[in-house]
Amino acid sequence: MQPSSRHPGLPGAAPLRDALRALLPRTEEEMKLDLSERVEGSVATLLQQATALLYGGRLSECLQMSEAVRDYAWEKLNTGAWQDVHKDWRRVYAFGCLLQVLCLCEAPGDTTTVAAALNVCDMGLLMGAAILEDILIKVAAILQKHLSEKRAGPCPAQEQPSIKKARKEHASVPDMMSERAVPRLHCPSLQYFREHHLVPERPVILGGVADHWPCMKKWSVEYIQEVAGCRTVPVELGSRYTDEEWSQRLMTVSEFISKYILSETKDVGYLAQHRLFDQIPELRQDISIPDYCCLGDGEDEDITINAWFGPPGTVSPLHQDPQQNFLAQVIGRKYIRLYSPQESDALYPHSTHLLHNTSQVDVESPDPERFPRFPEAPFLSCVLCPGEVLFIPARWWHYVRALDLSFSVSFWWS
Repeated sequence: MQPSSRHPGLPGAAPLRDALRALLPRTEEEMKLDLSERVEGSVATLLQQATALLYGGRLSECLQMSEAVRDYAWEKLNTGAWQDVHKDWRRVYAFGCLLQVLCLCEAPGDTTTVAAALNVCDMGLLMGAAILEDILIKVAAILQKHLSEKRAGPCPAQEQPSIKKARKEHASVPDMMSERAVPRLHCPSLQYFREHHLVPERPVILGGVADHWPCMKKWSVEYIQEVAGCRTVPVELGSRYTDEEWSQRLMTVSEFISKYILSETKDVGYLAQHRLFDQIPELRQDISIPDYCCLGDGEDEDITINAWFGPPGTVSPLHQDPQQNFLAQVIGRKYIRLYSPQESDALYPHSTHLLHNTSQVDVESPDPERFPRFPEAPFLSCVLCPGEVLFIPARWWHYVRALDLSFSVSFWWS
């Protein structure tokens, strides 16, 4: 077999190129995607041709063809409801992103080009589906490491915002004197937690579980900016997801911090319910899965770990989730209310399927005429502080408002 059919490019490649090449199958035949009939044959042919161009070293042609594939797949991803998009189109999109990244990084380039490649890689991770044993995660890690070694700032061609400008305000703390507090325990045994909280479905705040995690000392706006600044993430725009003007936008973490964490804007941006730790393994190393998750039915890989990062005043409306939840607070404080599933009727869930798990009530400013039963519904409340972990049983309703600049980590498990 000719060398050009094994790996693209010429001998003497730069370290970045070598590291990326090492992730690829040895032959272009091994890089083929098995696609269903839902994907047109012409698109599958284009992918094969683009792969051949890559392994043949014809990079400019491969780049052009991979961009065309990616653009076509993007149209498929944005036609109709997301849940109706066939997974194979997401795989096609991811494959197009992979080819584009490899072409961009083949020749020794400046950090701006590598950052652009990382953005393409993130788009493949966010909008695509896993291909070639999660190769995009591995590619992103290599690009991230390369950028961190080449620069001192958070992003090429992007000035690091001054942390001195960080917003200092705090949201108001409600009067909790008349509210029933969530009970607190310090590092209970697995058996005690199971018998007194997991099985009877009783919320509890756990101390001594997360306060030793590396994130408790390492994480700050500066650290997140340094580690994740160039990464593209989905950001919620608007006070809460039930508002009509609410929307989502993809932006870099650096842009999010600059616009919504450090500036004095009245606009609200929230990096919410995002699997940031799958995207950035370096941050994943700073946290641990609580031992109590072993009482569930699944394995560690079945646990969904989400990041929640935003300014003071961000709100998650009263809602319920189908899984058990450990909410670990890393930075700042959050005011939280919890209602038993038995109170569901008094919480007035939305009637639409999309929001059936969300209450119509503005918890801290309820309308007694529209929701007359709500004030009588009993609840528990707390202010969750850094180092504390709140256990929210499955289907328990919870309302969350950030009192400070806040970073939380949730663990959903069954």
